[in-house]
Amino acid sequence: MKTMVVGASKGLGRALMEGLGGVGDTLIGVSRSRPDPLMCSTGAEVRWVEADLGVPGHAAHVIEQAVAAGGLDTLIYNLGIWEERAFDPAYSFLTDEDTQLEAIVSCNITAPLLLIKRLLPVLLKSSQPRIILTGSTSGLPQSGRPEVAFGASKFALRGIADALREGYRQQRLGVTCLNLGYLNTEDSLSTSRTQAEQRGEGQLVPVHDVVQVVRMVLSLSGASFVKELTLPALLDERF
Repeated sequence: MKTMVVGASKGLGRALMEGLGGVGDTLIGVSRSRPDPLMCSTGAEVRWVEADLGVPGHAAHVIEQAVAAGGLDTLIYNLGIWEERAFDPAYSFLTDEDTQLEAIVSCNITAPLLLIKRLLPVLLKSSQPRIILTGSTSGLPQSGRPEVAFGASKFALRGIADALREGYRQQRLGVTCLNLGYLNTEDSLSTSRTQAEQRGEGQLVPVHDVVQVVRMVLSLSGASFVKELTLPALLDERF
């Protein structure tokens, strides 16, 4: 299986690169610059594409060219940005800079749209094409969060997933949206999950759990798929 992870240099993306696949599989990481050598524990081959999704059209072209010949089975779009004061009591929509709002829309909505459009012809050649979009609990109704641009972009991601399912159902494209709560990205996969789950006193989801969920999604047969999955922290009182 050939799996691409967009936004793969740190945090959850790096954990996905380190924890997915197995012997005979290929993981293709995408980020603005190549990170320090990754320690992939699964035996998968690791490749890298340097592309800046802050410039969506150019990045989509570069990424398409990188996989056009070798093919692709799964696209994981894990890239997302938010307001400067997001998740802070000091957040105020009225103080957000216009340029910042435009950047959020470009990275979180325009970029995945253009990239998916470019990669769909390649993906649909796979016997089991899959797209996984990293959403957020902020994109759910009554999420309890006030961040306007970030929340809107994550609502949009769910809309992209819905439309893709309907448009390419007959080509057996499985599209999954993961609505993730607050993540513990300080502890990498090299940290034990027992230790990682202690950070945040029950308010943060270890990246270990997200990797496990994605592995489950990718292990399913071609007869089914996970449409949407919400993964908040156990003590997140919004859920």
